[in-house]
Amino acid sequence: MTTLTMRDEKRLDVIQRVFRSELTVVQAAVVMGVSERQCYRIKARVGQAGAKGVVHGNRGRPCKQKTKEKIVRRVVELARGKYQGFNDHHLTEKLKEQEQIELSREKVRRILRAHGMVSPKKRRGIKHRSRRERRASEGMMLQVDGSPHDWLQGRGPRLCLIGAIDDATSKVMGAFFAPAESSWGYFHLFCEIFREHGVPQSIYTDCHSVFFTDREPTLEEQLINTKPTTEVGRGLEELGVTLILAHSPQPRAESSDCGTPSKTAWSVSWG
Repeated sequence: MTTLTMRDEKRLDVIQRVFRSELTVVQAAVVMGVSERQCYRIKARVGQAGAKGVVHGNRGRPCKQKTKEKIVRRVVELARGKYQGFNDHHLTEKLKEQEQIELSREKVRRILRAHGMVSPKKRRGIKHRSRRERRASEGMMLQVDGSPHDWLQGRGPRLCLIGAIDDATSKVMGAFFAPAESSWGYFHLFCEIFREHGVPQSIYTDCHSVFFTDREPTLEEQLINTKPTTEVGRGLEELGVTLILAHSPQPRAESSDCGTPSKTAWSVSWG
């Protein structure tokens, strides 16, 4: 009995939706990441053989392109002896020129890794983080973040200070205390700032779950080629505000010190 992998089960579900006329073949091909012609082949195999039709015909068969064990042993022997210290590319060249062993660099790499041998790399100096230039004028970017802390010094519950500063001027545009970072907290912050100052061009923040999600895209999102987002992300997108996510706290802290510009970039304030 053929065992279906998770990928096979997903493909079977998509093909079954094609049979139920819930998806077209073109849509199914996009979801499965295959060509339209390949999707027709899979559909035909499922129609003839049932669930096992999604399984590739070569599964379980020995690969015709598999390198002979004798050659594998010779490559490993040379890599550990005569050509010790050679990187993958150089070793591949020497095998062809000196040993008459013609293998691709990728094949050599796989053989070496399978035997616990890594390609030596040139030691490089430490790459220093470059400073990010501030935006040129007020309203182009807001930096927002939440800071949970014992702000009341034991005289009350722990609170989170949710605030926003203008990237160009470092002016505090809004801040308030909330029980924790949440979608409601940021919606409240943005509502107050946007009403008073207008809508900025972009928002710069960290990868908090309020702004970022790593969930798998739904079928509908795959069909329209959109990435999963959060409630706050969708709200900003509807307002035309670009959401910029920082992958570390350093980019926010390492803004260069620029003077206050004379022009602003806020859009028209809400009525």
